[in-house]
Amino acid sequence: MLRIAVVEDEDGSAEQLQEFLSQYEREMGVQIKCERFRDGDEIAENYKGNFDIILMDIQMRFMDGMTAAEKIRGMDRKVVIMFITNRIDYAIRGYAVDAVDYVLKPVSYFAFKEKLARAIERAGKSEGRMVLIPLTSGYVRVRTDDIFYVESEGHVLIYHTKNGDYRARGKMGDIEDELGRSGFFRSNKGYLVNLMHIEGVDGNFCLVGNTKLLISRARKNDFMAALAEYIGTT
Repeated sequence: MLRIAVVEDEDGSAEQLQEFLSQYEREMGVQIKCERFRDGDEIAENYKGNFDIILMDIQMRFMDGMTAAEKIRGMDRKVVIMFITNRIDYAIRGYAVDAVDYVLKPVSYFAFKEKLARAIERAGKSEGRMVLIPLTSGYVRVRTDDIFYVESEGHVLIYHTKNGDYRARGKMGDIEDELGRSGFFRSNKGYLVNLMHIEGVDGNFCLVGNTKLLISRARKNDFMAALAEYIGTT
């Protein structure tokens, strides 16, 4: 699922962008979760790094889009920023904050669709992907390639990564939806495994580094099919 922020102070323009995103969803068969912010300060002041793409108006009342983008870039170098503006000179300044593109108002769906596809492609390349893990004291962004597997322990999820383990409250079903498109698959009820880190399969266990993770009998066929497909496409 793509997480997209729409930062736009004009209700009409924001509604149009949201309609365009819905149309893109239907046409391209992708899932998009959209959140609207009414000013640059709304997204920048409490930024949590949980978006793939930010569609940012430049001229806003309290904090302009350029200032908001600069603040966000100080915290997140990976998120894809695309400006929405009626001023070409403002749009060009966007490259200073590594904006992927800009769309000039009035926005047409054809132009928006073309540029959104480019932003989505950039988001996929830049993330490798990234997942936001909610800790008790804040958040940490971890590249999915760096996650070996996720373990469920009651209502706690343990992310086993190259940089150590992170514990967070959550449900396995929720992150299974999020990480499924990044090459993760359930080996049993308690483990969501990154297929890229599987070094072998030994009977009813998959080998991830020095760790043996159980593959349940009910999931064995689906798990092996997913692993075979992953190997075949990489």
